[in-house]
Amino acid sequence: MLTPLEAYSGLLDSLGGTGTLYLKREDRHPYGSHKGRSIPVMIDHYSAQGERRFAITGSGNAALAAAKHIRHLNENLPAKTLPWQLDIFIGNHIEAGKADRLHALADDNISIYTKERPLQALTAAVADGVRSLRQSTDEIALLGYKALAEEIVSARPQLGTLWVATSSGTTAEALAQNLPGVQIHIVQTSACHPIADAFTTFDGPVEASLAGAIVDKTAYRKATLVPLIQGSGGSGWIVSNDELEATRALVQEETGLNLSANGILAIAGLRQALEMGYELPGDTVCLIGGL
Repeated sequence: MLTPLEAYSGLLDSLGGTGTLYLKREDRHPYGSHKGRSIPVMIDHYSAQGERRFAITGSGNAALAAAKHIRHLNENLPAKTLPWQLDIFIGNHIEAGKADRLHALADDNISIYTKERPLQALTAAVADGVRSLRQSTDEIALLGYKALAEEIVSARPQLGTLWVATSSGTTAEALAQNLPGVQIHIVQTSACHPIADAFTTFDGPVEASLAGAIVDKTAYRKATLVPLIQGSGGSGWIVSNDELEATRALVQEETGLNLSANGILAIAGLRQALEMGYELPGDTVCLIGGL
């Protein structure tokens, strides 16, 4: 198993449910998050077709996974072979810590560019023959998450509900496709919730979310993902900063885990559902993201 599936018997009781809650610790993936399941598969797929130039937008887990995999490929490069190249386009207002993590991975073949409009820069790069690693518009991105689904169900064959923080919906769509009979619940933030809007309404504060990895407001996968969630018997949930902070404090008190706001988001959605009287069938698993 690539990442641990940890059982916390007392945590679900503290959240208001019964049974045992399992945390799938994708924050402990070698590439830093569950994006390490998909991004390398995309790069390897297109590399097998002869492509060596890639580009991605953003400052989060997907960009970090791409940079780490490109470095890994180039470190094991056969003699007289062209290196893989990666351009990462980030925005002007990126958090300093995120920028630092990316710049630490930059080298002769990995370049970081700060742009007013990163997506526009990615579009221009694609027009120049560079392969985009944007997961929301590429069906190859779904393939890497099959192994994640297999890991979860092999450890918890009685899985009833899976809770996953969702930005573009790529991970949730792949898990829904590969986990028949399991309720898929997506969790989004008060700042960005175009997919969860299909299931609930949010009348809380307008705020910049502490879980800054949820940013995809276009939601290309919504039309496909929403029926999959509905068919699974799952739902969508929207979490405020107050709920995130309260959940993080509770999790730390009960388990000793100091998870990031992005990492805690799935648990916060579960907590909200339980407070509303939601009953959990079978085993409960929350996908813990990265930074």
